[in-house]
Amino acid sequence: MKLTAKQLAQILHGTVDGDSQATVSSFAKIEHGKPGSISFFANPKYEKYVYTSKASVLLVNDSFKPRQAVTPTMVRVPDAYAAVAELLRYAARERRAHRFHRGLSIIAWSARFGRRVYVGSFCTIGARCVIGRDTVIKNNVTIGEGVRIGENCLIYPGVRIYPGTVIGNNVIIHENAVIGSDGFGNVPQSDGTWQKIEHLGNVVIHDDVEIGANTTIDRAQMESTVIGKGVRIDNLCMIAHNVEIGENTVMAAQTGIAGSTKIGRNCIFAGQVGISGHLVVADNTTLCAQTGLGGNVKEKGQVLMGSPAISHIRYLKSYAKFKQND
Repeated sequence: MKLTAKQLAQILHGTVDGDSQATVSSFAKIEHGKPGSISFFANPKYEKYVYTSKASVLLVNDSFKPRQAVTPTMVRVPDAYAAVAELLRYAARERRAHRFHRGLSIIAWSARFGRRVYVGSFCTIGARCVIGRDTVIKNNVTIGEGVRIGENCLIYPGVRIYPGTVIGNNVIIHENAVIGSDGFGNVPQSDGTWQKIEHLGNVVIHDDVEIGANTTIDRAQMESTVIGKGVRIDNLCMIAHNVEIGENTVMAAQTGIAGSTKIGRNCIFAGQVGISGHLVVADNTTLCAQTGLGGNVKEKGQVLMGSPAISHIRYLKSYAKFKQND
């Protein structure tokens, strides 16, 4: 990425205050700014660095009124924090741009590709796969038969996508994630052994989803495991068979959701949350770190904590009592 202040202002719908030809090629925190870098100022507690920064360009809010001379060229935008997020997305798209390539891979003759699809080396793409335009598939990816992947997706190295999986547009799947493996289903036998339950369903991932490294999402026993539009799943998460996750729900690392549980929209699960199977979790539920949920959440907007989970306020009151017994 190499952009002038004028180009940055055009991308971010801002205005230039200073040298419009000031050029940047890297990002830096405001306290670490150096020539050729761009920084941003959005939090008032960092204002002192505005006057000492050596960055070439500084993103600031329209309303900012400096109290001292400012060396960097300022690009004024309505919201500097949102603007830097947009600029990072722009830079990421530029970095991901690839020329057409399908070398050193095994691709079934019946697989179909949209325009400008990039396939790295040592990939395997099965029969009857359909991959949408501008999708990038990095090295060592395995895609099973009948998989459908939408447009502008990014599949990182080592991802395994089992047969029949359906993936929407603008989906990012990070390294070594496994999508569509068998669910953990076994029937106890009279002699103490276990009989495996076959899983013949699939996984459906809707648009604008991001799935972290080493996360696993199991196929349904019947029908589909469903990941809703806009969901964000961190690294090392486990989504079991027949789970349904509502739109825009986010979960941090090491969250595990057992089979056939239905998660609502706009939920937030912190790290190491565990959710039992066959539950229903209402929209806008927040589960704090290491919460263990063993029952349904019927009321929207609750904040729960502890194992077994209780309301956040009740947990803090209980914890205060625990501390008194130290």
